[in-house]
Amino acid sequence: MNTPAVAVLRRSPIALGLLALAGALPVSAQTTPASPDTAPPAAKSARPPAIKDADGRSLRRAPTGHLTNYYEDKIPPYTLPDPLVLADGKPVRDAGTWFKERRPEIVKLYENEIYGRVPANAPKVTWEVGASDPTALDGAAVQKEVTFHFGDKPDGPAAHLNVYLPAKATGPVPLVLSISFGFGMGRGGVVPPGRAAVAAQPAANATAATPAAPAARGGGAPRGGEPIADIVARGYGYAVVRYTEIQPDTAAGLTSGVIGLTLGPGQTKPAPDEWGTISAWAWGLSRIEDYLETDRGVDAKRVAIVGHSRLGKTVLWAGAHDPRFAMIFSSQGGEMGSALARRDYGETVDDMAANFGYQFAGNFQKYPGHWNDMPVDAHFLISLCAPRPVLITGGSGDQWSDPHGEFLGAVAAGPVYRLLGQPDLGTMEMPPLDTPVMTGKLAYMEHNGPHAITPLDWKVFLDYADKYLKPAR
Repeated sequence: MNTPAVAVLRRSPIALGLLALAGALPVSAQTTPASPDTAPPAAKSARPPAIKDADGRSLRRAPTGHLTNYYEDKIPPYTLPDPLVLADGKPVRDAGTWFKERRPEIVKLYENEIYGRVPANAPKVTWEVGASDPTALDGAAVQKEVTFHFGDKPDGPAAHLNVYLPAKATGPVPLVLSISFGFGMGRGGVVPPGRAAVAAQPAANATAATPAAPAARGGGAPRGGEPIADIVARGYGYAVVRYTEIQPDTAAGLTSGVIGLTLGPGQTKPAPDEWGTISAWAWGLSRIEDYLETDRGVDAKRVAIVGHSRLGKTVLWAGAHDPRFAMIFSSQGGEMGSALARRDYGETVDDMAANFGYQFAGNFQKYPGHWNDMPVDAHFLISLCAPRPVLITGGSGDQWSDPHGEFLGAVAAGPVYRLLGQPDLGTMEMPPLDTPVMTGKLAYMEHNGPHAITPLDWKVFLDYADKYLKPAR
């Protein structure tokens, strides 16, 4: 839906960045944060006093001096780069130019500057399939565990994929592949056999509680678990892998996991343009897809990937990098994922680089305080998934992830979808809470609740998947 830009400005001042993309606003860099040397003393102390805004929301001061903003009217004007302009300035006017020239340019930018490229010596992967359990989910599913071994050493890193396929399936089924902070538990779910001890352990930085402030929020295990029984009842297979089995979620962990296998003697981190943990987790999903292509019970051309928070970023990058994934569900991917980074709201580039730099390429450290120098933004990442369906969700209780910025990221990806002959989000107006917009190949919903995949999110995702993956009933 091509709503006139001027009309959007009158109705929604917060859409300034999108107007800039359409040429309605001049380039205007965000206010440059103060340097650490000029920042107030509180920003330098090991235990700064709590900072709150006028509405009592807790704020963070980044090492650059930048202070969290939660007010729409305080967002400086910004200009989004155009995904449909080649590096040489020529416009992209057809699908052929997008796939042959522009898309590879954008992928290269993300590999070099943001998430990091997978090195040529990435470990080889082998897998072994364990015995099947035909009594899973009270007989509704056949469950099996697939163990992935990374590298050549018997005691090297290994990841465990738990797979559930409908017991009454008469042929290959579409599959929901979840990269998770734990294993599927909770509403409609079970703890996979033999994995109870692992499932009970908290993921790095994860919390099941609703955060009172950004500082309390880490990875965030999906609240209520994953509804495995509901997924299987709809005719889908379900598979889940714990992300830290692919690569630990810490800076110190770069010398272990799959990244550690690629480092040379004395090397403690990858080269500046090589993978951070997000690229490693996304690479792991592609290796799981390699296996799924060999599983006769799975239609590997109809695999949807699901991830939350930092794993919401991961599935977007996995979907962008690997076109074999048929659908992407990114839950609250936030800054440097689904939310526009040039929008000064909630978490920022400065926060990500300071707190989670290991998740990105070393070159990402160029951009704290220089957001407009980044050659990409969230709408580029979403556009790389085109023409496949992408669902993005936010949460009203998670303003740190900027749910409105996530919506605007989906809106700004629309021109690429339209170029490829696909319907986009269909609106430039933020929908009410708990109201999904999913008439096109881009879909969005902001749930009324916390930083989590809620039961409503799962229902909306499965309804949306039904439109495109069409499981046999």
